[in-house]
Amino acid sequence: MTTQYSLVNYSDVSRQPDMRIDADYYSPIFLKIETKLDSLNSKEFDFFIESITDGKHGGVTFTKKGIRFLRNTNVKEFIIDDREILYISESESNETKRAEVSPGNILYTSIGTIGETLVVPPFVTRANINQNLVKIVMRKAFSPYYIAAFLNCKYGKNQSMRLGGGNVQGIINYPKIKTIKIFYPKDSGLIDIIEKIYKRAVKFYYDSFIIYQQAEQILLSELNLLNWKPKHRLSFVKNFSDTQSAQRIDAEYLQPMYENITRAVSLSKNHSCLGDLVSIKKCIEPGSEAYQDKGIMFMRVSNLSKFGFKDGNQQHISEDLYIRIKQHQPKQGEILLSKDATPGITYYLKDEPDKMIPSSGILRLKINNETKLYPEYLTLVLNSVIVQKQIERDTGGSIINHWLVDQIKNTIIPILPIAEQKKIAGMVNESFCNREFSQQLLDVAKRGVELAIEENEKQAQEWIGSELKKLNIK
Repeated sequence: MTTQYSLVNYSDVSRQPDMRIDADYYSPIFLKIETKLDSLNSKEFDFFIESITDGKHGGVTFTKKGIRFLRNTNVKEFIIDDREILYISESESNETKRAEVSPGNILYTSIGTIGETLVVPPFVTRANINQNLVKIVMRKAFSPYYIAAFLNCKYGKNQSMRLGGGNVQGIINYPKIKTIKIFYPKDSGLIDIIEKIYKRAVKFYYDSFIIYQQAEQILLSELNLLNWKPKHRLSFVKNFSDTQSAQRIDAEYLQPMYENITRAVSLSKNHSCLGDLVSIKKCIEPGSEAYQDKGIMFMRVSNLSKFGFKDGNQQHISEDLYIRIKQHQPKQGEILLSKDATPGITYYLKDEPDKMIPSSGILRLKINNETKLYPEYLTLVLNSVIVQKQIERDTGGSIINHWLVDQIKNTIIPILPIAEQKKIAGMVNESFCNREFSQQLLDVAKRGVELAIEENEKQAQEWIGSELKKLNIK
């Protein structure tokens, strides 16, 4: 193992505004980036900024509709994660006008996973932010899209990490963000290219959600559930025979809305229990003592989403342990399904996955050979309201949700005609291809910025051109 150290003069330390003396602040990688940016006559971020502020402090009252209220969990690299958006009233938003954002503003995460940066897209016409986000309005002469690409590349991210160091949880006092050094190209052509790539990429990304929603709508329409809204009844009447057949006497389980779902599926031309359609393999929990910072990915429920894997708080295991338990390695063509904590998260492994071991809270499903079922279709059904409501019924009344394997096997699955399945599967694949394509474009944008710093702007443009040609984009 190579020991890393830096020799720093006291005069350099004393020039720091907050007199940082922690060793991590002077890590060789941080000092190397600082030296490189200084050699290019980079300017502090403050030079490019018209205004900067953090978000709303104090308690918030959420509403069902109103003004979007964005938190740091909604802000990812380049992209707003619009799946768990909360809302506040217009009057509450007006109380903190400075924290209202509009298209073209930059958002920056200042706590937790710090330095995630995006440009507010056109569809977010009005929103408010919490205190863990920073709103940045650029001076008109500068491109917010290029600045966001810079802040998301390694030269921006490492500066954010440096400023946020020294705390148990990463946190940056937002005025410090103004000290980040920004390389801004002299050639407007490179800036224009980065901006166009960014806009094209986010369009692919948001289109992917629209296509996925359209696939869900086809499924629900076939079952006459397209306009169905779940209604929680405070009182209803059930026969004693209903409690006997369900082997449950709690009122929540017998809610009519759950019966509405299962009846709609049962009335479809073809349906079956999940256990008759797939084989199920359990995974393993090696224990937290086996976790380590690097190694083979250990997939927990918190790392799983219906659109892929999430990096937050990712754990790993050693190669030696992986070899001993590699029978739990997921395979291409399998479907991963969560059964604990947040049951029902489902993801189809279309391609051969990297080395990984899923936790005991995740099951591996494999469609039986004799079953005429598209895996993309089954995955969409499992993620849909049709199955999610069955899960809600089965796991209700528990402090920590556990979806039992027997309950999973008895989950009712509608089986549409093969032509409809194929159409839905095609749309699901198109959705995922758009997301992947979006990520490829954003990676090109980030690497293009890095090459402009490491080589020169001309080489960066040439490289970007060659990469876009590979992706068949002009």
